[in-house]
Amino acid sequence: MTEAAPGGEHRIVIEHFPVGPLQCTCTIVADPSSGEAIVVDGGDEPDRIVRRLDELGVRATALVHTHAHFDHIGTLPALREQTGAPGLLHPADLPLYAAQRDLARAFGLPPPDLTALDGDLAQGDRLRAGEATLDVLHTPGHTPGSVSFVLTTGGSTRLLTGDTLFRGSVGRVDIGGTTLEELVGSIREKLLPFANDTVVVPGHGPLTSIGAERAANPFLRA
Repeated sequence: MTEAAPGGEHRIVIEHFPVGPLQCTCTIVADPSSGEAIVVDGGDEPDRIVRRLDELGVRATALVHTHAHFDHIGTLPALREQTGAPGLLHPADLPLYAAQRDLARAFGLPPPDLTALDGDLAQGDRLRAGEATLDVLHTPGHTPGSVSFVLTTGGSTRLLTGDTLFRGSVGRVDIGGTTLEELVGSIREKLLPFANDTVVVPGHGPLTSIGAERAANPFLRA
């Protein structure tokens, strides 16, 4: 899905598309006027991601990840080599990242290459690509270092929630060393304060909204 939204005097391009066998949602947030972009959860198909950046006429300035499961970060070494952009992750997920080869094997998939991360993500960070900005929310629960990104353009807000919040569901907690209480607590504290019309872009599956999840998500109604 491709959208164009006003961002100050610039047109901000936002694209969401699934990559890899687990259909992880990769997002490109680009400011063609500046020639810069941020790639969120470029976990697979690096050639396809780089080709799309080239088609938009932008270069990646950051490769950021909602968490360290291989479907969201597995091709970081290749994507970084092709773009030259730094790879960023919340440090609480570094132990999980180091274990990704075993996790991929458990899913019957080839183990990914690993690499050193270039920097940390933390609550309150703001990432920029031209006039496009992403604000970082630490939303632990699916994994200890899970984050969500707040993307605001043209007066509208959307949340890139990774595997923290889905339409009608929440992320699993059995492969992150966390608890359901921690996950639901993060959603209630960090995500539900947003307005009902805030678009939610999960790490897998269809878009939803904060209002829809507040009203009908069975994990949030109790």
